[in-house]
Amino acid sequence: MSRSPPHELHAMAAAAGLQRQWRDVDGNERTVGDDALAAILAALGGHRAIPADTLPPMLVTDVGTPTRLPTRSSRAELTDAHGRTFASPVENGVLPPLAEPGYYELALAEGSCTLAVAPARCPLPMSPHKRLWGTSLQIPALRGTADRAFGGLGELDEAIRTLASAGCGAVAINPVHALLPGNGEDFSPYSPSSRTYLNAALADPALLGLPPLPEGSSGALIDWPSALPAQLHALRTSFARLDAAQRARIAEAVSGDEGLYRHALHDALYCSFRSRGAADWRQWPAPYRDPRSAAVSRFAAQNGEEIEFHLYSQWLAREGLAAVQNRARKAGMTIGLIADLAVGVRPGGSDCWSMPEAMLTGLTIGAPPDPLGPLGQNWSITGFSPNGLRAAGYRPWIAMLRAALRAAGGLRIDHAFGLSRLWVIPEGGVCADGAYLTYPFEDLARLVTLEAHLADALIVAEDLGTAPPGFTRMVAERGMLGMRVLWFERAEDHGFIGAQDYPANCVAMTGTHDTPTVAGWWRGVDLDWADRLSRLPPDVNREQAENIRAWDRGLLWSTIGENGRPEPENVEPVVQAALAHVGKSPALLAIAPIEDLLAEIEQPNLPGTTCEHPNWRRRLSAPLDLLLKTPKVMERISALADQKDANPTHRAA
Repeated sequence: MSRSPPHELHAMAAAAGLQRQWRDVDGNERTVGDDALAAILAALGGHRAIPADTLPPMLVTDVGTPTRLPTRSSRAELTDAHGRTFASPVENGVLPPLAEPGYYELALAEGSCTLAVAPARCPLPMSPHKRLWGTSLQIPALRGTADRAFGGLGELDEAIRTLASAGCGAVAINPVHALLPGNGEDFSPYSPSSRTYLNAALADPALLGLPPLPEGSSGALIDWPSALPAQLHALRTSFARLDAAQRARIAEAVSGDEGLYRHALHDALYCSFRSRGAADWRQWPAPYRDPRSAAVSRFAAQNGEEIEFHLYSQWLAREGLAAVQNRARKAGMTIGLIADLAVGVRPGGSDCWSMPEAMLTGLTIGAPPDPLGPLGQNWSITGFSPNGLRAAGYRPWIAMLRAALRAAGGLRIDHAFGLSRLWVIPEGGVCADGAYLTYPFEDLARLVTLEAHLADALIVAEDLGTAPPGFTRMVAERGMLGMRVLWFERAEDHGFIGAQDYPANCVAMTGTHDTPTVAGWWRGVDLDWADRLSRLPPDVNREQAENIRAWDRGLLWSTIGENGRPEPENVEPVVQAALAHVGKSPALLAIAPIEDLLAEIEQPNLPGTTCEHPNWRRRLSAPLDLLLKTPKVMERISALADQKDANPTHRAA
């Protein structure tokens, strides 16, 4: 197949939003090869940009900012969310500023569209007394009063009550996005089937007054291949026990949600074809790969009971999560749950089947080489198409945000750089075959701000790594909180910065699910794993790595410690000091993973591994109400929480 001349190829790449030149983590200019550009352009071929002189399905602007319209009309008619209609003049194609944030229907002589008007900033919580502190946790790791194979929303509810009584203001949870139902091989919360719907395996009927699910055996590690099929069976049994009145009530609660119905239809098809050996929708018979096909319609007509079951499972998860958040707020938590929005979805999952026109096809996303991944990363997931989102009037993006914020006081956006650009790789290729694809950053950031305003929720933008130009300024101006993780907060001399040097508009953290725990880092457990899995840096052996760590221990202790430096085996004073360090920073919110509050040495996830490390499988040793009562844990919580009063923080207008 012939390829366009280089100058035409480069022009097409620029028009598609591909960045031919980019700067790596060391500041070096890199150029994407023509073969890679051609392959990515071929995958993007079905997503065309909306012409500049055409009225798009949605226009996005800010409060107090004039909006340029592709119109010759001198008058516009606007209808707000309350159904109130008013006229506005249009001069030289410019609509005067609007004072109230929200969504408006805009009618012009050329047609109509939606106008989204964002407030200036995201809301921030008020903390009238001391600085807010919180923890982050993996829901499946929790244990509760009942013995189960893994933790779910019931265990989260118990943990929330315990944490609230300890003064915790926020609990950051792992993504609760939908996984492929009953699939025990694909259990990473960051590789979901859909980001708009929920992981029904976490549902707990008892939270909604229904009979509880049966108990199951559990160990130190979760056996997902047996646990997830068993949970699907237990949910089917729960559904079968509903009476007619209960079914009618649930059916009414989920009626009219076309997207939810299509997701349930996907899951019903998935379960049917999975039993015949198909891994996902890409292996289904061709007629079933199109959700609008006659074959799919016939399946839906013949399998109403199965679809109703999947709707029930989603209802259980949705209402159960809302119940947990409501109880968190009633128990005194200022924020409650902070949900987590994964950066992408499985190419073989529900989102890509349900709305292919809005998704990237033939491309996966990842990251070029950086300190977190020296060889680059291919996450084997995909995301929205920039032009597909524009053509859809950003409806899939808004629906995803609303789903995440429906039962949360905050939202963490994983790899928030994806608001501006994503490293896209031709499916089956390596990281070197990739390039940055530009996204409508201003529109997406405005819509995040607007949805946060409507939900009265804070936004945390995960900004670890190499930020795109203008990203940090835009996020700060929008009132989104950046993440400042202890391990990455270094000065120019490579030492750790002081607590007073953390910015106020951030979340200060001792770690994340992807970093070593404080105890594990001090003891060198992460180095043990790196050595065992041959993941030490090139030309560095275990002894050299330990020498480097010994130096870094000295740097850390010189910042957070007071007396003589503890030995590597003595982790207690280091964990205590690290918690106090982030707790006394000016940050609006200080968060410590539950593993650091418990001084655990193992981290939940080791990036770049699958089965080599027990990712997303570790469980806590006991319910939190028992663990948090021990004197040492209470001292650690005090170290994080009992610091000087925070600067007054007021909710943004």
